[in-house]
Amino acid sequence: MPETNVVLFAEADGTCPLLQLLDGLPSKVQDKCIVRVERLAEMGHELRRPEADFLKDGIYELRASHHGIHYRILYFFYGGTAVISHGLVKEKAVPSREIELAISRKAIYADDPEKHTYRE
Repeated sequence: MPETNVVLFAEADGTCPLLQLLDGLPSKVQDKCIVRVERLAEMGHELRRPEADFLKDGIYELRASHHGIHYRILYFFYGGTAVISHGLVKEKAVPSREIELAISRKAIYADDPEKHTYRE
């Protein structure tokens, strides 16, 4: 199976929501999240629970936990590319507002993929 291209969503001002979250997390959690992103690149649409799950309307989550705290990274597919919208710390369920945010970012990305792909 060929690797899936994974990109990070960028806001209009060039900031990356996922990197903003990761910067504030302990290094062990950062490492776990990065491993999930690497698995997404390896497996693409084939990635399943417990590492990933489908939420709704084309939005998926990468799943990582550390010391009983659950971290989620929301993403969607655009053509053959997986686009990471943002991440969050989950309590009981992924809040619907977070899913709606990912859905809106999916539409924004589709309008101008080049503008909304994060570049270092």
